[in-house]
Amino acid sequence: MTSRTCLSVILAAGEGTRMKSALPKVLHPIAGLPLVAHVVKAAEAAGATDLALVIGHGADEMRKAAAKFAPGAGTFVQEPRLGTAHAVLAARDAVAKGYDDILVMFGDTPLIDAAALGEARAKLAAGAAVVVIGFRPPSPAGYGRLIEKAGKLVAIREEKDCTDEERKIGFCNAGMMAVSGRHALELLDAVGNANAKGEYYLTDIVEIAGAKGLDVVATEAGFENALGINNRAELAEAEAIWQKRRRQQAMLSGVTLIAPETVYFSHDTELGPDTVVEPNVVFGPGVKIAGGVKIHAFSHIEGATAATGADIGPFARLRPGADLAAKAKVGNFVEVKNARIEAGAKVNHLTYIGDARIGAGANIGAGTITCNYDGYSKFFTDIGEGAFVGSNSSLVAPLKLGNGAYVASGSVITEDVPEDALAFGRARQKTLPGKGKELRARQASAAKK
Repeated sequence: MTSRTCLSVILAAGEGTRMKSALPKVLHPIAGLPLVAHVVKAAEAAGATDLALVIGHGADEMRKAAAKFAPGAGTFVQEPRLGTAHAVLAARDAVAKGYDDILVMFGDTPLIDAAALGEARAKLAAGAAVVVIGFRPPSPAGYGRLIEKAGKLVAIREEKDCTDEERKIGFCNAGMMAVSGRHALELLDAVGNANAKGEYYLTDIVEIAGAKGLDVVATEAGFENALGINNRAELAEAEAIWQKRRRQQAMLSGVTLIAPETVYFSHDTELGPDTVVEPNVVFGPGVKIAGGVKIHAFSHIEGATAATGADIGPFARLRPGADLAAKAKVGNFVEVKNARIEAGAKVNHLTYIGDARIGAGANIGAGTITCNYDGYSKFFTDIGEGAFVGSNSSLVAPLKLGNGAYVASGSVITEDVPEDALAFGRARQKTLPGKGKELRARQASAAKK
């Protein structure tokens, strides 16, 4: 199979009006990745050597998005949109290049897996000219039935055209198929539009191929794998299925999820074995967590990395560029952005660390803020190894605290602090005996007026 070339033609031209959105349907995300990008990943995993995206509605937006998730794909515009066979022929120039296998897929079926596609390709390699991917929904009502005789697929029959006996068939058309590259254009060009809508239907190639004496067979995918997305409710259902699969995968790989149903992954989340994730944790894109990390409840992590033994949360927010070294601690109600927290350093609570380095073994007290932005530019704060910053301190960048430096609580630090130095940056306290009582009396009198 690896020696066979394969083109995946992904149909993504529909408007998706039932989504009620200005965004093209196939660009709506699951796990932070557009629907169509999930389809692309499945095609590539099944061995597709080239991709052809057939686009229409929102073509410019589609091209811009495709440059990120499928930079090598060709894009072809279907205009006007006259059916699925017509859509595949929009990519005629790609189909005509002489691939061994042509996979025809839909941009709104994000749960399709490589195994189902690989099985269809295997049947092409065994001599079939057309392989239709079918599935068995809980209720077949509304789906086209796959009509088989003697192990061959003879027709795809729409429900309204089925006999009573054919309606009892539970094996239904999932829409996707694999076609021999040698016969693809011959079959597609033979499709007519003598139907109520005047459209060219891809399903017609089943009977066309059979009439030519070519082998047509079906293969079966799981029901969830074939689900298409037409509205926001179905989008949410597909997200739930994807998340359930990913949670299962994480746990089987050695990750502990205390309450799996409350943890949400991105498409690219990486978690090492022996990591423990407590309830209500959300992973955004670009997270890489090593083994043996503990992530406490209600934390939100995006674009961040954590090394072995790091401890995160509860209620922590790690933003892009947050980088935790081994045994670093980021505690409750701490936000970290574009900052390195080195080995054994602690940022335990109620703190913002942005555009900074916290040296190994340093301790950052509650309420500390790195003041990194002046309204125009960002500035860096460098805190040395073993430094101690007292609670409720403001560190005004650009700033450097040397190794072992000590900042007294409640300080506003605007100048560099040398190694092992003690810095105060606060006004001297003044105590006036009896003045508190006088102040309360004046306030009470003013409130009565």
